[in-house]
Amino acid sequence: MSIIKIENLTYTYSIGTPFEKTAVNNVNLEIEEGELVGIIGHTGSGKSTLIQHLNGLVKPTSGNIYIDGQNIWSKDCKIRDIRFKVGLVFQYPEYQIFEETVYKDIAFGPKNMRLPDDEIDRRIRTTAKLVGLKEDILQKSPFELSGGQKRRVAIAGVMAMQPKVLILDEPTAGLDPKGRDLILNQIKEYHRQTKSTVLLVSHSMEDVAKFASKILVMNRSEIFCYDTPPNVFKRADELTAIGLSVPQITRVFCRLKQLGVDIRTDVYTTEFAVKTISEYLAAHNSTESEVQ
Repeated sequence: MSIIKIENLTYTYSIGTPFEKTAVNNVNLEIEEGELVGIIGHTGSGKSTLIQHLNGLVKPTSGNIYIDGQNIWSKDCKIRDIRFKVGLVFQYPEYQIFEETVYKDIAFGPKNMRLPDDEIDRRIRTTAKLVGLKEDILQKSPFELSGGQKRRVAIAGVMAMQPKVLILDEPTAGLDPKGRDLILNQIKEYHRQTKSTVLLVSHSMEDVAKFASKILVMNRSEIFCYDTPPNVFKRADELTAIGLSVPQITRVFCRLKQLGVDIRTDVYTTEFAVKTISEYLAAHNSTESEVQ
């Protein structure tokens, strides 16, 4: 079943002024419940504007958005309920931290949901553990923490609301490689444990290739493609032509193909590369043995 359905979505900024610009143009999309979707696109492609529509931060110029089967702009829909159902983590979310303690900051969303105190406490501790925050950190000021820890606090605050859809806009921006891998692995674990739908916006094809079950590529305010990673990365030349960088490992296999090696080019992770090379060598050796 589709948890997100978008019909003919168009959004235009500053209509009727010299600054008028269509940021999202006639987008149609369905995302199944439980998917981990990577959203990729160059700056100005429309990806950030698109995700802001999904919890009602932006109202479409035209078109419809359905979350869990409900048109979010229909008269009988409360946008407040949609924002609890679709959690959005902005880029650099640590700048939105404001409470006295980590505990209170993570509690902010669940409290606004008017949950019982014991349920709020359970969610805080469960989510903190999930993002790698130790119990003793909960009573500290978030402003005493490192940048990576602050970001995990901010992400935990949205996770604690247990949204059916979790959207993260560039969650690894500005982090070193170790911090980036830590955040991405925790997001993957959250997805595994909760079975919820996760949308991960990123500039990094490497990150998206590792973690996404589906990839949405935006280009010039429209959907370029929405497919599984192998089907997306077999279009490496087209992706490069629209200004996107494919994973290094994909470029290696494309180059091998150009050099005359009869090998598949939809390889996008190191593990996939090892398997592909092993299969190629096994088939090649088998052919040589038959000839001999």
